[in-house]
Amino acid sequence: MDLGINGKTALVTASSGGMGRNIAHALAAEGANIVLFARSADKLSAVAREIEQKYGVRTVGVPGDMCVGSDVERLAGVLEREFGGPDIVVVNTSRPPNPIRATLDEADEARWREAYQNQLWSAIQVLCRMIPLMQGRGWGRLIAITSASVKSPMPHHSLSTVFRAGVTAYMKHLANELGAKGITVNCVAPALIETPHRTGMAAYSEDQAAARRNLTPLGRMGTQEELAGVVTFLASMQAGFITGSTIAVEGGMVGSLL
Repeated sequence: MDLGINGKTALVTASSGGMGRNIAHALAAEGANIVLFARSADKLSAVAREIEQKYGVRTVGVPGDMCVGSDVERLAGVLEREFGGPDIVVVNTSRPPNPIRATLDEADEARWREAYQNQLWSAIQVLCRMIPLMQGRGWGRLIAITSASVKSPMPHHSLSTVFRAGVTAYMKHLANELGAKGITVNCVAPALIETPHRTGMAAYSEDQAAARRNLTPLGRMGTQEELAGVVTFLASMQAGFITGSTIAVEGGMVGSLL
């Protein structure tokens, strides 16, 4: 299936590795030019080279921090100068502070401030600067990566749940305001996705890994490719009548009807 995004420009944040890198690869495989944004200049350069070599699309890495206004402004300048602005924006953010704790044990103001900055304010700051570059194009896709915890709060994830739920609410407001501009706005809410730091003995014992697999009716962890595929579909022409939605990618772990 031709997803209709060949030649479009996609920004993916937190894309020097892990989920962001995999999403960038998936979009590039459909012919989208890629702008990478993350803090590590060396890692960004390496990812940009591998994407260009594998897919033949134009790829630019912009080092910077989503929480720093001047860095986001510089990112916007590169996008406007080099591509005229983004068509697709995938907002991926960092994890909450470690170690994760029970909600009543989260009494450290510094941890709450860090989680707010990294997961909610960073997303708002990037989107506030990108949207003006998109509104005159008559077409666009905004996608935020949140967490299945916004649908069913998971133990010890309150720092993540509170602020990613905030992102979900913010994206819903944007969907209502930007629909007339041809811009769709959605969230992808993953859980139980295999990542390098979650797989193998370094992350979980065999019993712990088995317990996680048993949380879903499918009896396994999800793959990075499956998650990136959902994001890429939401970026497609075919997803043009989906907006204001949160798509859960969690193997049926969340048991609610809605």
